[in-house]
Amino acid sequence: MTSGRAGHSIDRPEGRGTPLGLHLLTAAVLCTALVAAVVGLSLPARLPVDDPLGGPARFGIAVAAFALSQLARLRFRAAAGVVSVTWAEAALIVCLYLVPPGWLPAAAMLGVALAWTAMTIVDEGRTTWEVARIAGAQTAAVALAVAVTTAIGQPLLAPLTPALALAVTAGAVTYLLAGAALGGFMLSVRHGMSIGRPLLAALRGKLLMFVGNLVVGVLVVVLIEIDLRWLLLLPVLLWLLQQTYRQRLRDDRERRTWRSFAEATAALNQLDERGVAVAGVTGALALFEAEIVDVEVARADGRWWRYRGDPGGRLVDREIPPPRDVADSEELVRDLSVGDTRVGRLRVRLPRTAPSTGRERDALAAYADALAAALHDAATHRELRLVTARSSYEAVHDPLTGLVNRAALLSQGDQALRQLAHDHPVALLLLDVDQFKEVNDTLGHAAGDQLLRLTANRLTALTRPGDLLARLGGDEFALLLTSVPVLGDHTAALAYALRQAREVAERLAAPAEVAGVRMSVEVSVGVVVAAAGTADLTELLRRADIAMYQAKSGGDSVATYDSTRDAASTDQLALLAELREALQTDDQLVLVLQPAVDLATGAPTGVEALIRWRHPRRGLLSPADFIRAVENSDQLGSFTRYVLDKALTVAAGWAGEGLDIPISVNLSARSLLDPRLPSEIAEALCRHQVPADRLVLEITETVVMSELEVIDQVLSALRAMGVQLAVDDFGTGFSSLSFLARVAVDELKVDRSFVLRMGDSPQAAAIVRYTVGMAHELGLRVVAEGVETAAQRSALTELGCTAAQGYHFFKPMPADKIAAVLNSLARQTPTNVLPLRADGAS
Repeated sequence: MTSGRAGHSIDRPEGRGTPLGLHLLTAAVLCTALVAAVVGLSLPARLPVDDPLGGPARFGIAVAAFALSQLARLRFRAAAGVVSVTWAEAALIVCLYLVPPGWLPAAAMLGVALAWTAMTIVDEGRTTWEVARIAGAQTAAVALAVAVTTAIGQPLLAPLTPALALAVTAGAVTYLLAGAALGGFMLSVRHGMSIGRPLLAALRGKLLMFVGNLVVGVLVVVLIEIDLRWLLLLPVLLWLLQQTYRQRLRDDRERRTWRSFAEATAALNQLDERGVAVAGVTGALALFEAEIVDVEVARADGRWWRYRGDPGGRLVDREIPPPRDVADSEELVRDLSVGDTRVGRLRVRLPRTAPSTGRERDALAAYADALAAALHDAATHRELRLVTARSSYEAVHDPLTGLVNRAALLSQGDQALRQLAHDHPVALLLLDVDQFKEVNDTLGHAAGDQLLRLTANRLTALTRPGDLLARLGGDEFALLLTSVPVLGDHTAALAYALRQAREVAERLAAPAEVAGVRMSVEVSVGVVVAAAGTADLTELLRRADIAMYQAKSGGDSVATYDSTRDAASTDQLALLAELREALQTDDQLVLVLQPAVDLATGAPTGVEALIRWRHPRRGLLSPADFIRAVENSDQLGSFTRYVLDKALTVAAGWAGEGLDIPISVNLSARSLLDPRLPSEIAEALCRHQVPADRLVLEITETVVMSELEVIDQVLSALRAMGVQLAVDDFGTGFSSLSFLARVAVDELKVDRSFVLRMGDSPQAAAIVRYTVGMAHELGLRVVAEGVETAAQRSALTELGCTAAQGYHFFKPMPADKIAAVLNSLARQTPTNVLPLRADGAS
């Protein structure tokens, strides 16, 4: 927040104060003007002895000329003030010819004071002090102009020669510059701004009329010398010039207004409230040449916040009470609303002597609408950020204890392991609360929740920096120890982990009161120790789970992992050996295909290829049964090539039937570490004669966690070939937006977990809506996964989603059936979309 300097605070009551500096400056100018008037009157007149008019008449002519020059004025607003364009230079030139120069400061003071007093009485309501300030400034400028002119020549009743014309022109220029400088300096003192802006604004507006004043002044002098009767034509000429000047000022003002309007509205393109409000204040100050601008914002919690700025560049923002619906004649006030939602109010305080015009009120209405929309968008963006942050937090935290959940433990734990040296020891403790079911059954679920929170608090107190504590669900907790001391062998690391596990068990066993009953929390702890580079968190959890059940069955509260009792470890080795054999055959690893359809027309938008393993001994295996083992083995490359070949064979068959539908293949993040992957895919596409844009590779957001250059190179090569990229399970990772900033993709697939929960979870619905909107903004396709019901389909349509896949439309089906289904879908008209099913679909 920026506040004004001392004496210039803009966060003041509604009344308008005048800075002390302006009073002092006015007093100095008045004193100078009075001195100039008195000194000038004391100088000898040097009029001819036979002067037909006489001194008093000539002085009266000068007073009248200066008064009339002020009355026939044009005004325009500039730099938070009002600039008056008058005929003063013409009056000055005529008076220099007709009146002794020493009398002119006094005549100017009297004439200007009379004119401005009359105008104040009629319509402007200026104070006596302000009239005196204007008269003093004009008198000082006239005195300086007279001094310059008489230093060059003596124009009194002298024939107009080139030298004399130069003298009066110099005087007029001096008057123009002196008057503009004094006016600009007074505005800068009043508003605390630099003098350059008001000075340039005044000179720009006065320049054209100044040239006309010179011409008119010299012309009047010439006509007086020739024949006074020619002066009868002067009013018509002056009226035409006045209209010309007025139109020129109006056109110039119009151009500057719309240029300022375009710049001001463009600057409103901000994403936060403060940015929009500050841009709104700055834009309104420039657009309306205002003294003060208030942007008052109504926040979602009912509070009001005001942003106030002035031409000096100061800005004050603070909370205010709800504003009253009143305004004075010096303000333009406009409510800021979008539809029926009030988002704030715009108040523009104009200079008191320059009331608003109809055009300015129209401009205010248009500008206020743009500002209201920008504030509404900023508030919506803020709420969306909060919803997204809250949803992201809830996605990775346990709502009961506040600890991270299983998904976060797996992700953060794997990241922590990657940051350690390959042989650095880590330990995982898996805890299960004994007799937890009995507590729930006996004392109720509220007591069970209290017991879990108590356990979580005690475990948090035992956690060291670098450790990771999570609640896995139910009564299970996990503690990853990354600060295991490196003492040279596995035995020492295991001993350390066992000490920590026993300390945890003892601390948790300390008596505590739960639901009014004093009890001791006993736990079973499974401990596993491994080098950071030898296993991921999923494997460590599996081993710790085995150890924990060994503790339960062994009667001890703590047990370590024993690989000899782990049947699964050898089973995984056997599974990989069997996979090697399956890759050599043509009937075990088979594709099943699931279409995605356009929600509006029912037309197919793509097909996802999924792999199944018809194992001769284990039966039908889904990817969950073997994919992780494949990804961690040296068979990943062979497996990936096998699946791609199968998928491209199917796509080539579709092309022969006239079906130009892309096929999607899931790609492991680890596959992107192979720099040969793009060339292998290019060769496969060429062999099957499938265009590159008919292949979609689905990758997960975990790719962004790696900073390896090879991944970026592989993805860039694939994009250059024309292969499309899709993000699978979008929104479940920790860096969804970072992922899109790093990787150029064609399609986002909304994770099924959000689709399943969006009907009863506003957060999930908001994430789906945000994903769809963001995809549309980025020009990406978006597909919702896991649609199982007509209600979900309808909800997705309302949220703007255009395509979806799931059991509501089709189950995954064999390759020999998919072509008929796709042909059937393609032949359907948009007005006759039927929910077709594969065999056995429900």
